[in-house]
Amino acid sequence: VIMLRLFGLGAGLAVGGATALYYYPSSHKNNHPLPAKFIRPKWPPPTRPDMIESMKTTPQFDVLVIGGGAVGAGVALDAVSRDLSVALVERDDFASGTSSRSTKLLHGGVRYLERAIKKLDYGEWELVQEALTERRHLLTNACHLSRPMPILLPVYHWMDLPQYWVGLKLYDWIAGANSGVEPSHFLSRDQVLKKFPILKAEGLKCGLVYSDGLHNDAKMNVAIAITAAEYGAKVANHCEVINLIKENDRVVGAHVRDHVSGREFPVRAKVVINATGAFSDAVRRMDDPNATKSVSPAAGVHIVLPEKFCPNRDLGMLDAKTKDGRVIFILPFETATLVGTTDSSAEITALPSPTDAEIDFILDHVKGYFVDSVGKNVTRADIKSAWSGLRPLSLDPSKPNTALLSRTHVVHASKSGLLNVVGGKWTTYRQMAQDTVDRAVVLGELAHAGPCNTLNMPLHGAHLYKDFAPDQRKKHRDELISIYGFEPDVASHLVHNYGDNAHLVGMLAQRTAPGPSRSSVRKLPKEFDPYKRIAKDFPYIQAEILYSMDHEYACSVTDFLARRTRLAFLHEKEARKAVPLVAHIMGDRLAWSTAERDRHIADAYVLLDSMMPPPSSTKPLASMTSGAAEL
Repeated sequence: VIMLRLFGLGAGLAVGGATALYYYPSSHKNNHPLPAKFIRPKWPPPTRPDMIESMKTTPQFDVLVIGGGAVGAGVALDAVSRDLSVALVERDDFASGTSSRSTKLLHGGVRYLERAIKKLDYGEWELVQEALTERRHLLTNACHLSRPMPILLPVYHWMDLPQYWVGLKLYDWIAGANSGVEPSHFLSRDQVLKKFPILKAEGLKCGLVYSDGLHNDAKMNVAIAITAAEYGAKVANHCEVINLIKENDRVVGAHVRDHVSGREFPVRAKVVINATGAFSDAVRRMDDPNATKSVSPAAGVHIVLPEKFCPNRDLGMLDAKTKDGRVIFILPFETATLVGTTDSSAEITALPSPTDAEIDFILDHVKGYFVDSVGKNVTRADIKSAWSGLRPLSLDPSKPNTALLSRTHVVHASKSGLLNVVGGKWTTYRQMAQDTVDRAVVLGELAHAGPCNTLNMPLHGAHLYKDFAPDQRKKHRDELISIYGFEPDVASHLVHNYGDNAHLVGMLAQRTAPGPSRSSVRKLPKEFDPYKRIAKDFPYIQAEILYSMDHEYACSVTDFLARRTRLAFLHEKEARKAVPLVAHIMGDRLAWSTAERDRHIADAYVLLDSMMPPPSSTKPLASMTSGAAEL
């Protein structure tokens, strides 16, 4: 007790302990068996044109969701799981905003726990409990796209050890015995250096390891949207809300423009839900031009370095003590290393970019982590990609002081019935969706709504993976190698990104490979080779371009390079080289005109310009197309 008080934790633990006696995340209320109709969806999912046609011809939906990020897609899935009729529209692509620009962690948030204890903040405590509960479900419901990730916390001062140890054990306790991850544990100095050999040894005392989850955020978001479509929701990316429809001072729908066809049409619903994240206030002002601010955006900046900076692909690292109090994670990310900092104030923009100061902040700290042979040589030239994501910290419009609520989510309805959900974090998207649909059922008097069924619902690609052990994944990978002739790294990539649909990519590759059987496949360039990689040293193959169009609603070059694969986030230059290739294949398949093809190529370069700070030369990045990938 004396030690806890010495480190300012005693009172917080007392509050936390008392809280745990009566606090249960609301998701536990719906922990019932999954109905049989949700065990395995019908294949294939409906096409985008068919769903848009349904939106046009359906007189009225129960729910219209605006926004196709993690929360919006989650709302659509939750609502359709309750037998509600659902439409969802997204201005750009699924996960095109914040949901693809995260730190890739599924976590309760050790720094939120620290804040809860030191400031006796019950809201932060609830957030950690809720997020740790949801972490477990995501690791189970989409285990092909997520995995437990041990994270090393190096200790360079013995005085830090008691605080870190108590905090991480409390984190384990909140997560519970069935958390799905290993509990935190102590490592000696030698053990730390063995597991992370490039870590600076000078002054190192010991280390602690705790576990969270790691996931492919963009692919996860797409999987949520596809799962909703498989169960009957009508979801459409690249469909922008132009204005809201009002009758008798009530919001009853929206006018929508399909950016693929250029056509506009109305969509009517009993409840309209605004789930547009950092852009929520723009939609709220369509409803009420005088609406108060509900979102305070913060920028989360990340850079991508080569794989060597995280040599143990099953272990990340956390720096809990940076110069200004922010934390930095170093994590394995596909074939590279992700280094990310936390929040700083930002303006709302469609394509936020990291500033020079933010890049320098991260690099300066990275140089201090590693042995001199590695750390001193880190420069901007090592950065393969960089990005900034706008995190929508919530302000409650119903409170006069608009107190900042951090990552706590807020669900509120306007006077005209527009239902808004803001705040929260990636890990809690499902609970946010459940709370939102609970409110929608009351607001829209949807008496026919059933209970929420998403708690234990496998996402797209995880129906056979729900209980897959590592040896079963290896067996699946070996099957892809032997049946379809994939190279080992390609087969492993397909297993971990498509789950039980990896065989469908294999069958598509077989059917479209050069030879007699290919004649039945329309609109493919003669030079197309489904087995050929789209970028050097990356496992992405041309067959995935077709699969993304046919089964994942990819409509543009950026959809594929940034969100159906992660090449844009992993290596900006390699993605830039691949743009002409992807545009050629997609353009032939989708019958793009020359002007459309040029527009998609230009849009891809604009995105990639935002993924890397301009070099010292004044040559525009978008013009650097020499060495473009050949078919």
